[in-house]
Amino acid sequence: MEQFRNEIEILTCLRHPNLVTLYGCTSRLSRELLVYEYIPNGTVADHLHGERVKDGSLTWPIRMSIAVEAAGALAYLHASGIIHRDVKTSNILLDENFCVKVADFGLSRHFPNNVSHVSTAPQGTPGYVDPEYHEFYQLTDKSDVYSFGVVLIELISSMPAVDISRHRHEINLSNLAMNRIIRHAFNELIDPFLRFETDAEILRMTTSVAELAFRCLQPEKDMRPTMDDILETLKEIQGIELKNKLELETSNNNNNNNNNNNNNNNNNNNNNNNNNNNNNNNNNNNNTSRITKVPSSHEPEDVVLLQRLKLPVSPISVTANWNSSSTINSNSECSFSENCLK
Repeated sequence: MEQFRNEIEILTCLRHPNLVTLYGCTSRLSRELLVYEYIPNGTVADHLHGERVKDGSLTWPIRMSIAVEAAGALAYLHASGIIHRDVKTSNILLDENFCVKVADFGLSRHFPNNVSHVSTAPQGTPGYVDPEYHEFYQLTDKSDVYSFGVVLIELISSMPAVDISRHRHEINLSNLAMNRIIRHAFNELIDPFLRFETDAEILRMTTSVAELAFRCLQPEKDMRPTMDDILETLKEIQGIELKNKLELETSNNNNNNNNNNNNNNNNNNNNNNNNNNNNNNNNNNNNTSRITKVPSSHEPEDVVLLQRLKLPVSPISVTANWNSSSTINSNSECSFSENCLK
């Protein structure tokens, strides 16, 4: 009942795009019921090492966005004087667009601004609990920071926070990660699915996230950064990724534009060549065409007939085919056939 009331009190006074929304509640006959918005895509834990891991949906850009959004939600909680106290990948829900919704505020506590810590019995999930809080019963906002450090390691390694099949000194993922990071054995920590071995940019970013997680997992709380510092660092890492992506897209667009311009120039040259060919053809047609004079209605008929005749090749042919009227015999045939007169 205490956790039920605690969650209602916190969620009814907080509004953040990366916090799950409480729609309503009821408590009748000792049956408590909370109604939340429906988040269809499971939890981060499901996608990293659970039933959805085979989907292969959590690419590095998506994991980076999850880290930034979850950090933003926790920074908002701390600014509102609330410690989540149970930060883990199974409490980070994902919607259909892989946007983060931090859930489960049953263990959350109000944290007054004028105190250094809250004395309370340790609660949380094994593998995520701040060792200083576990040892000294002192809860602070840095307890969430430690838990978030484990989440960051899960995002880059895809390993569960606790695995009893590992070496006994590395059953807790935090111990395994600290050991690998100190030895700079990032290749033994980062998930090969992220293809860091063939992509130098992904290797640089995952290494940067691992180094940030190393700071979060420090045994002493005073050595850990605040959630605001974590959020700022993650945005810087993500910003470099987005900048490189934008530069690549700009370069590709410029190359495409250059190719289009070259194609347009080639098309223009082809059009010019076609125009030149058409002009040459027109000139040839003009040179080979004959201009036929239209006979005048008052020209003599003989002149019209001459104009319609094929021109002889020489004056000799004229005299050979065009006999004088004074020498022609009545029995001789005219040089002009009837076909010529038609």
